[in-house]
Amino acid sequence: MLQSKERLPKNPRPKEWLASELSQQYIADYKPFNFVDGEGVRCSLYVSGCKFACPGCYNKAAQNFHYGVPYTQDLEDAIIKDLGESYCQGLTLLGGEPFLNTQVCIKLVKRIRQEFGHSKDVWSWSGYRWDELLRDSDDKLELLSLIDVLVDDRFMLAKKDLTLQFRGSSNQRIINVPASLKAGRIVLWDRLLK
Repeated sequence: MLQSKERLPKNPRPKEWLASELSQQYIADYKPFNFVDGEGVRCSLYVSGCKFACPGCYNKAAQNFHYGVPYTQDLEDAIIKDLGESYCQGLTLLGGEPFLNTQVCIKLVKRIRQEFGHSKDVWSWSGYRWDELLRDSDDKLELLSLIDVLVDDRFMLAKKDLTLQFRGSSNQRIINVPASLKAGRIVLWDRLLK
């Protein structure tokens, strides 16, 4: 049972937080060729800005929508070049909150699909739960439809578990997005170990 004094993440109503009103299209960081943000060798784009304010957030600086540097065409070109390496499996979107930075994320993922088709996968972490995204704005639904794997839900300090695969707390799920959209229900990623 949660203690009444325990601080929890914020819970938005559908369409309460909109990228069109919040995003400054800033990037907190870009890390090419890492092994921690999803399966395989990945390029990770950390967008700036998040309103969930999860206690214990591992990237608190990136909650600020003005943190970091503006997204540029040069950065996008560098990401595409890095993804072109044969050993690179795909892109990961983190933050901050990718679904509050859809202007950046949709543009980039559409270019990835144009350049690589589905030979490179796209993962995204989000504080939104699957059902929340399905009831939210058109841009969030568009981004969801473009990605392959979603790690959903807010980080919950009371459910923190560092033994979990690609997640920080036990309430979070690794979702196969195309299969879930096709089935009309959540289909978990089939390589889930724990």
